[in-house]
Amino acid sequence: MNPPLLDFVRAARSAGLRASPAESIDAARAVEVVGLADRSLLRDTLSLVLAKTVDEKALLESCFDRFFSREGFAAPAPETPTRASEQPTGGDGLGEGAGGGGLAAMLRDGDRAGLAAAMEGAAAEAGLSDIAVFTQVNLFTRRILERMGLEALEREIARLGDTPAGEGLRRRREWLRGEVRSFARQNLRLFAEGEAERQRERRLAATRLSAIDRRDRERMRVLVRAMARRLAVQYGRRRWRSRRGQLDARRTIRRNMAWGGLPFLPVWKRRRVEKPRLVVLCDVSGSVAAVAEFLLLFLHSLNEALSGLRSFAFSGDVVEVSAILGRQPIERAIPEIMDLVGFGSSNYGNALAAFEQGWMPVLDRRTTVIVLGDGRGNRADPRVDVLGRIANRAKQVIWLNPEVRTLWGTGDSDMHRYAPHCRVAATCATLGQLERIVAGLLRDGGG
Repeated sequence: MNPPLLDFVRAARSAGLRASPAESIDAARAVEVVGLADRSLLRDTLSLVLAKTVDEKALLESCFDRFFSREGFAAPAPETPTRASEQPTGGDGLGEGAGGGGLAAMLRDGDRAGLAAAMEGAAAEAGLSDIAVFTQVNLFTRRILERMGLEALEREIARLGDTPAGEGLRRRREWLRGEVRSFARQNLRLFAEGEAERQRERRLAATRLSAIDRRDRERMRVLVRAMARRLAVQYGRRRWRSRRGQLDARRTIRRNMAWGGLPFLPVWKRRRVEKPRLVVLCDVSGSVAAVAEFLLLFLHSLNEALSGLRSFAFSGDVVEVSAILGRQPIERAIPEIMDLVGFGSSNYGNALAAFEQGWMPVLDRRTTVIVLGDGRGNRADPRVDVLGRIANRAKQVIWLNPEVRTLWGTGDSDMHRYAPHCRVAATCATLGQLERIVAGLLRDGGG
């Protein structure tokens, strides 16, 4: 693969394009056929070979336009002396090679094509495509200028001194420095912007949901939907689990008919991994409301991987909110839920009792109950007996607590009483923890 195409594939991957090594090799072979002369044909060819979805095609075309359009030398160069008496005479090989004399000559002549070619070559030698962070812009700017012949250019400027020609060359040197810096910034956007965005996403996924800054909330919603979509694709299809050690005699005999029924190729029994059926009870009191928003968004983005989902919210009393979440976007549904039942004083005993009285029949041996809350009922009766009956009727109870485990059972926390009735009782304060718990639930088919 030629270096420009290799750099383009790296830039596209950094921007988020999923391109495997095999697809990159196919792209190189396709480019050998169509050539590089026709830019539109080249873009369409790469789009056909590398992009697999409509979004990826738009991403590739945007990356293509940025990669193959050079913003360097966009600003006009400073004026240079025009009178013959002000031009330098003789010496120092001003027309030779690509050293300082050659760089000085290109600057005096305004040879943008020559300067662009020299900058491209120097950037490749300096490894500009490896730029990773903004603080490296000045470093790579210096490296590129040095490879273009900055040292010899400095000697030429010193030789000319304070003459008009020397002043003109100084101005053009600073102009060149600014253009090279802009070129380095452009490559930073190409090769590092995607990685910087992924680092930001990793930071957000590890941040406590209750501490997410207001300006990051919209980005968090995008990240939650992306995680849920990834899990839905992975676990939404029908899956089977092999039961090694239990021979399926009937299928083994049928598969080995070519060998007279001798079991050369054994077939093991397997069972279908069912999609989990979920009932979610979310505490939406003030201390847990921020976490509840992201949990509900996460679960309601997983419809393809679930056979059924019913959501309930409570502070003191419990209300089913499945219809609210189903008929409008989460951004409008959450405020409506909060107006209906949110920001009250938590009373887990009343909420559990109300759920038992009104919705206990929705539970069966296939249902997983997920409770999100800190287990702090303001010293009211926790009604642990109700949670025990829920656990006996459902397949399992999973309790997600945004508090660290060391705080469970302290003050008005009843988690030490609820935990024995839960198959899983875990701290869930970040998006990363939420993803791991839900992924495990989907992988095991609800248990």
